[in-house]
Amino acid sequence: MDGLLEGNNDGKRKWIYPLIRKGTFYKWRSRISYVFLIFLFSGPFIRINGQPLLLLNFIDRQFVLFGQVFWPQDIFLFMLASLVFLVCIVLFTIAFGRIFCGWICPQTIFMEMVFRKIEEWIEGDAHKRKKLDAGPWTREKIIKKTIKTVVFLFISFLISNIFLAYIIGSDSLIKIITDPVSEHWLGLLLISGFAAAFYTVYSRIREQVCTLFCPYGRLQGVMTDQHTLVVAYNDVRGEPRGKIDKKAISQDDKGDCVDCSLCVEVCPTGIDIRQGTQLECTNCTACIDVCDEVMDKIHKPRRLIGFFSENMIHAREKPSFTGRMMAYSAVILLLTGVLGFFIFSRSDMDITVMRSPGLLYQKQAGGYISNIYNAEIINKTNKSCTIILRSDNPDVKVKYIQAPGPISVGGSVKTMFFLIMPASEIHKPDIDVHLQLIRDNKIIQSVTTSFVGPINN
Repeated sequence: MDGLLEGNNDGKRKWIYPLIRKGTFYKWRSRISYVFLIFLFSGPFIRINGQPLLLLNFIDRQFVLFGQVFWPQDIFLFMLASLVFLVCIVLFTIAFGRIFCGWICPQTIFMEMVFRKIEEWIEGDAHKRKKLDAGPWTREKIIKKTIKTVVFLFISFLISNIFLAYIIGSDSLIKIITDPVSEHWLGLLLISGFAAAFYTVYSRIREQVCTLFCPYGRLQGVMTDQHTLVVAYNDVRGEPRGKIDKKAISQDDKGDCVDCSLCVEVCPTGIDIRQGTQLECTNCTACIDVCDEVMDKIHKPRRLIGFFSENMIHAREKPSFTGRMMAYSAVILLLTGVLGFFIFSRSDMDITVMRSPGLLYQKQAGGYISNIYNAEIINKTNKSCTIILRSDNPDVKVKYIQAPGPISVGGSVKTMFFLIMPASEIHKPDIDVHLQLIRDNKIIQSVTTSFVGPINN
């Protein structure tokens, strides 16, 4: 069964049975959906430098994006990237309404391009599905409903496992699948629960996710204005609507809309686009495709329904790039530049060096001065390694009290050491010392710390 937008007069659920019309926009949406689905299902298994394309391992606090490993220390990068994404969504909403919902949103792609197509393949088009649901439980109905339920459950379970692979990694998922069920029965119960949730969404709730639960649709009303391009009905051209009277000498008293209501029948949320912009509209363009078909048949220009702004219809203005759009674009460019700078300047190791509190300097034999330091080194690479510290000044020596030792992947170590400097090199009470992190005999990073000692006159 399909979802509902509102109740019937008797208070029962009103099911929506949208027709599918494969016009120009539908074909483009299908292509975009196929790219998305290929990316989604192959993402956990694609490797870049030995790392998955995308991994969001909240359990081990490890995150991978395009083969780059990020750890909790890099959380500000994710926050900045999320901010850029949100601003982009706002900009696109200002410019094109809910086009994200109709073209890119996973909910829409799975519903319209996967589950809806499978349902039509098993049960037939909208009219056949409606007749089947209204009819008695015959042998044919039981077989079709059973097949659809099994297929929906299988796809929901598959989707759940793919999402799990993005959290624990494809290797761990394959290991769980190949291990005996008794070793992972709790995980199986949890993933089955997620599969049941996906099944419920795509078999029962459906478009209510967009019309009732998703806050983005509610926000659309405060982010769009008379310049926003949305899927809209050109009432100036279409009204007054009416059926074509073949006996009439002239149809000049009527608009181009023939009141066929096909735009309502194809709408996955059940709205009438001719009543104006509504928050339930996801800009899926199904009404544009079907209206273009009707216009072709009655030999009228296409795009009675199309991407229009309010000013384009009523003030006959051309689409414009408004000051608000320019401002958001500037913010996006700025945030993207800052994000790119932090990502490309991000180091593989993170080190914090501090002089031991409460201690100044120590005089050593042979005319040397020493300071004691504490340091913490974090390994942000995908390989364990051993780090040594060395000063870029050959006269300054590092003497370990506690050596760093090996650092595991994503792990950290603490070390304590002396910096020893000849007293003759000290000409001011506070001197900058540059320490180098050495891995495999290569300098991978430098850090600056202060050295205090008596002034040598």
